[in-house]
Amino acid sequence: MKYKVEYLDPEDLQKLQLNRLREVSQHVYNNVPYYRQAFDNLGIQPATIKSLDELKNFPLTDKETLRTHYPFGMFSVPMSLVREIHGSSGTTGKPTVVAYTENDLKIWSEVMARSIACTGGDYRDIVQNAYGYGLFTGGLGVHYGALELGAAVVPMSSGGSKRQLQLMEDFKTTILTCTPSYSIYLAEFAESMNIDPRKTSLRIGILGAEPWSDSMRRQIESIWNIKAYDIYGLSEIIGPGVAIECEGQDGLHMWADHFYPEVIDPKTGKAVPEGQDGMLVITTLTKEATPFLRYATKDIVSITYEKCPACGRTMPRISRIKGRTDDMLIIRGINVFPSQIESVLLEIEETEPHYQLVVTREGALDELEVQVEVNEKFFSDEIRTLENLEKRIKKEIESVLSIAVKVKLVEPKTITRSEGKAKRVIDMRNI
Repeated sequence: MKYKVEYLDPEDLQKLQLNRLREVSQHVYNNVPYYRQAFDNLGIQPATIKSLDELKNFPLTDKETLRTHYPFGMFSVPMSLVREIHGSSGTTGKPTVVAYTENDLKIWSEVMARSIACTGGDYRDIVQNAYGYGLFTGGLGVHYGALELGAAVVPMSSGGSKRQLQLMEDFKTTILTCTPSYSIYLAEFAESMNIDPRKTSLRIGILGAEPWSDSMRRQIESIWNIKAYDIYGLSEIIGPGVAIECEGQDGLHMWADHFYPEVIDPKTGKAVPEGQDGMLVITTLTKEATPFLRYATKDIVSITYEKCPACGRTMPRISRIKGRTDDMLIIRGINVFPSQIESVLLEIEETEPHYQLVVTREGALDELEVQVEVNEKFFSDEIRTLENLEKRIKKEIESVLSIAVKVKLVEPKTITRSEGKAKRVIDMRNI
């Protein structure tokens, strides 16, 4: 299936974007006090916006903005029009809250259907959806898109590997959607059960929610005998379906009729030239319940506006994510901030505020180990005492992060001190 808007002449796309920018600006001005004040401070009336270039005058919106206005302060419609609420991890343990009207859900379904179609999927496919369902937007986003496309969807959610493989074989699944690391783990699990992953009915993998490399792609494509595509999204914008690779696998097509991209220097805030790395900033042009102007994704990418030589789409293409401007980690699709762990440790009397997070990849899955110093007066040679403390810390951290972690207690003054910014994260993954 082809969507005509994806092949729009660039001038026509810009006209559409400008009209939608005026509409969404007026919408948030009328309904969101935060944005009304921002417009008033700049002396700008939404109706007078004459070019997309004027967006650069507006302040950035980020997770801190959402946290400050938690939970519903950024909503731009009454709760009676909200049909769905999602959230992702915030730096203090509170989720960043986003909402969807009925029309927002239609848009989400559309952009996700377009994303599946961009990889070659269509109504004849059977989509095994191994993204998590719940507050995390991954599972439901893919689900809605597959239904919109007319495909059959198997709502497996994450985990349950033995059952995943059983139904994959029984149902003759053709598209697998999950994190890249889980796709490798699932293949290894299949081999341990004497199942050859290369002989399944799979032909496409739509993989995202964590960073991965081209070498990892080649590994996945080889072990499954499929084509693996990178998908990009974030709950603050809409969820999965913001951008995806086409058959050329050379950059992710951003659906710029709904999401207007900028790539800026994170230090100066100025736009960087096409093809150069910078922070991706996105303005939602059609979202009703929680539209955001100039949302700072903190993801480092480059962008090109050239027509795609592989598929002919004229939508801009962003590179794969090359890094972050903040200290957020993505572990098994979950956003993890060191500050979340720090807040837990500060509540535990027996520990010092000196810690490090060590991230490794054990086989196919990410592992997070929290190393923390024990206070001198509580440090003990009694193994049982330290084991109980480890278990308590592990339980507290896991209740905040919603993922499994390892905890390692270390002696006082053994974690390296720094005169500058403390090095909290040691990422040993080769991605």
